[in-house]
Amino acid sequence: MFIKLKKEQQELMISDIQYFFSQERDEEITEFAAERVLDFIKEKLAPHFYNAAVLDVKHVVEQQYSSLEDEILTLERPIKR
Repeated sequence: MFIKLKKEQQELMISDIQYFFSQERDEEITEFAAERVLDFIKEKLAPHFYNAAVLDVKHVVEQQYSSLEDEILTLERPIKR
């Protein structure tokens, strides 16, 4: 999955990765190394998050459709015989 980030987004993410390594692992990594970590995340992990988000959206749309369908059905008029 190819994810195109704005330059500012990518720079912020790289900085965040460097900060994480510094704080959590007490390890300083270069900007290049952080960029490689980001590339790994984008390539291997992001599709999992993306697919989970798609399923979440699907459920929300299904609920909204069901609610809309119920609202429409309340407009039906009884047929007299």
